[in-house]
Amino acid sequence: MKGIILAGGTGSRLYPITLAVSKQLLPVGDKPMIYYPLSVLMLADIRDILVITTPGHLAQFQELLGDGSRLGLNISYATQSQPRGIAEAFIIGADHIGDDQVALVLGDNIFHGNSFSDVLLRESAGLSGCTLFGYPVNDPQRYGVGETDADGKLLSIEEKPARPRSNRAITGLYLYDNDAVDIAKNLRPSARGELEITDMNLAYLQRGRARLVDLGRGFAWLDTGTPEALLQAGHYVRTLEERQGVRIACIEEVALRMGFIGAEQCRRLGAEIGNSDYGRYVMTIADELVGA
Repeated sequence: MKGIILAGGTGSRLYPITLAVSKQLLPVGDKPMIYYPLSVLMLADIRDILVITTPGHLAQFQELLGDGSRLGLNISYATQSQPRGIAEAFIIGADHIGDDQVALVLGDNIFHGNSFSDVLLRESAGLSGCTLFGYPVNDPQRYGVGETDADGKLLSIEEKPARPRSNRAITGLYLYDNDAVDIAKNLRPSARGELEITDMNLAYLQRGRARLVDLGRGFAWLDTGTPEALLQAGHYVRTLEERQGVRIACIEEVALRMGFIGAEQCRRLGAEIGNSDYGRYVMTIADELVGA
């Protein structure tokens, strides 16, 4: 399975913060926002990842992540000159996807939960059509909402419904089979001129090949698209990290625990930023694994 992180857009809801920097490079806790969706793909055992961003921000992402080889990854880059919808990512990334399945995660979404890797690995292994991830919210009118039967099969998808049929918001993490590219190419642009991800999901639904997996109790899903949400996400991350002594979305640790890199490489990565608490944490994790 290939991975795509969509890290484009103008971040206009965060102006003036994002006038000079990509939203997905803003700090959440002690790490850049993009570390969170990147760690999700890594937890799904995905190593071949395409980052789609704007032409003006491309160099910043390349400087931060490089080609991914230090983490045992293969990271490539593409640009989306204008925000023409989430589903355009499959057209931009068609060559990257090739004949494989694909996981798309939005660059401003944060996921955290116990055994999340197990969930991702199970769903990617049994993928047939598309798998979406739902999260219960108090205000489903603000989201795309999925209704399912007892087996998780999607019955309906509604975008920002006035009278939601469920409280399950569809999150910014999507798994698709290889039909995703052709479906995206045949979507009709919305009135805003965008290729809507809801239309993509509806196409799978009409074929009877869409399911929704609930991320309920024990999971957190945060969308960091507004100043308030960004602040809340930072508080959530820091509170858990300080109380539990672990770091959420530490990509060096994820790479180590997933077997992408060895303990020596992990320690070297920590040593490069060893003057920070983050760097010292990475080195400690590597040392603990060696001594285990």
